Amino acid sequence: MLSTILQVALGGAMGASGRYLVGVGMMRSFGAQPFPLGVITVNILGSFLMGALVVFVGDKQLTHWNAFLATGFLGGFTTFSSFSLEAYRLIEKGDVTLAVSYIGLSVGAGLLGLVAGVLLMRAML
Repeated sequence: MLSTILQVALGGAMGASGRYLVGVGMMRSFGAQPFPLGVITVNILGSFLMGALVVFVGDKQLTHWNAFLATGFLGGFTTFSSFSLEAYRLIEKGDVTLAVSYIGLSVGAGLLGLVAGVLLMRAML
């Protein structure tokens, strides 16, 4: 168990560092933009990598790398890739209604949670 936690932690640190570097690279390449280029780049790239990784590790029987690569690295790089994978799995199983509910609830409740946090902290400060 401790070994798995360390794999997730190391992968997460590397993924978060990668996310930061992509954001810096986008800022240096395109300057300050009103559209969040760094975030969308990381989300799309992370989702692509998650899809490729799931097929590759399954095909090559390398699932022992999931803690480090999927949960750790890609989870630190962007949790959006995990969200995308779970939505895809629901669609692939034919649970389209559940997938749409998951997507809508994740995005809607996530935004509501953020707004609630902002409003609460503004009221407290």
